Amino acid sequence: MNPPISRRAVTGSVPAGATAPGASGAASVTPADAPAPAHPHPAGPTVVLVHGAFADGSSWNAVVEQLQRDEHRVLVPALPLRGLASDAAYIRGVLDGIEGPIVLVGHSYGGAVISHAAAGAPRVEALVYIAAFVPDIGESALGLTAKLPGSTLGEATTAQSYPLPGGGQGEELVIRKDVFRQQFAAGVPVTTAQVMAVGQRPIAVAALQEEATAAAWRDIPSWYLVATEDRNIPPAAERWMARRADAHTVTVRAPHAVAVSDPVPVTDLILRAVHAVRSGH
Repeated sequence: MNPPISRRAVTGSVPAGATAPGASGAASVTPADAPAPAHPHPAGPTVVLVHGAFADGSSWNAVVEQLQRDEHRVLVPALPLRGLASDAAYIRGVLDGIEGPIVLVGHSYGGAVISHAAAGAPRVEALVYIAAFVPDIGESALGLTAKLPGSTLGEATTAQSYPLPGGGQGEELVIRKDVFRQQFAAGVPVTTAQVMAVGQRPIAVAALQEEATAAAWRDIPSWYLVATEDRNIPPAAERWMARRADAHTVTVRAPHAVAVSDPVPVTDLILRAVHAVRSGH
């Protein structure tokens, strides 16, 4: 059974008291006596939330609101969705700019990205996978999708071209708007799903095909949320990846966009990882 989780973040040390009043009655503080900044380092780990394909940072909004309400430090970078290695390099650059420990969270394709980006990153102390890919070296997101039956993503997407920086055309996928809600966000209010559909971020086919060259979950403690109504990644594949990673696992009856439909269990799982980091695992 998981230990109880405090929903209140530690806010830092209390500043030192002022010196004795001077002739004017005001506190006299010399530069040498000046108190240090109240927050020279984060009081707890920074939570970094990485979105996946067909979504953007706004998919974490409800989770961010809950975490910030309890004074946790949160960062939601925008993922390019153009290639596994390049996307991971981008996230690694974000991680390198953060002081103190990090809880790194990935949804969907973002799970493959955090598995790569966290490899050799000394401040990443926990990985949290939310209905996400957890590839081993040599595996791809596309291969893991097809590993077990249950995904209907192939027939729900359409391909479109985009220009490559060095010339030529690349191919990217989007989920058709007429099936977006049932495929990606079943149970989410219709108007919310419609907004998500028109704002979805396409992912390069090459990113889904690219094989992982790192697997940070082999060395970093992991947590996993299985979404039993997922139509993008088969729930059976999610359970299999969670077991292989020896992850602390919870199961939620939710669609692939579980952070939108069910932000409370998503936040609770992240807080379990935060608690583990604070308590030294």
